[in-house]
Amino acid sequence: MRQVISLIIKLALLALYVAALAGLAGILPSGLAGRVQNIALIILAIHVIEMAVMFRHVKRYRGPLAVSMLLTLLFGLLHWKPLADEHKAALALKDKPAP
Repeated sequence: MRQVISLIIKLALLALYVAALAGLAGILPSGLAGRVQNIALIILAIHVIEMAVMFRHVKRYRGPLAVSMLLTLLFGLLHWKPLADEHKAALALKDKPAP
């Protein structure tokens, strides 16, 4: 269920970014375009801050760092939080004493 919710939010974010780009292209009415662009800019700014603060988790991505940074800019904690959880679980298994 958690993955489904995450996917829905990711799709909504992508739709927001596409709408903001459509507004820049003049496809949306100017009043709506301005609002959508402002919302997208605010979300991107939050994600930039997130990336700076949570970079230790962002760099745990198994692929290229640039891809992880892009995914964090687009999706924020939906990208880095699973990486942090995976690392935390690995540490818990490592620190668990053997029977």
